[in-house]
Amino acid sequence: MSASSAHPGIGARHHRTPLEITALGAGAVFALVGVLGFIPGVTTNYAEMTFAGTGSGAMLLGIFQVSILHNIVHLLFGAAGLLMGRSALQSKYYLIGAGALYLVIWLYGLLIDQASSANFIPVNTADNWLHVVLGVVMLAVGILLGRGTGQAKAR
Repeated sequence: MSASSAHPGIGARHHRTPLEITALGAGAVFALVGVLGFIPGVTTNYAEMTFAGTGSGAMLLGIFQVSILHNIVHLLFGAAGLLMGRSALQSKYYLIGAGALYLVIWLYGLLIDQASSANFIPVNTADNWLHVVLGVVMLAVGILLGRGTGQAKAR
């Protein structure tokens, strides 16, 4: 009798669902973006990066305005995706929750004056477009791939 047959959990492989793969992939991309935001060259005007606010002149890939706080937020979204992507139910919650939050950040970016102190993250027009796309895609994927996940099974 092998160890895996005596103890079903030992040696058993968990096959990732598309929902889990998506959450893990999103988490990995967010973590990568958070790290890249701290790398001079990948982030232009790196010396102009501030902790937060509109005064940060740093631009990830020369397009997206970033700050230390903005990079930390990406790292936290990444960590959440990598941790929650280990189960289907948590993957569903991550994708739906992060998608909804990105839509809130998109609305916030539309409603504030980008030159004001209210733009503490900071965000620019390119960030706003990215946030709406991320929000819609993550929310849709979480809902569509998450259908039936976490529902009680009929006996």
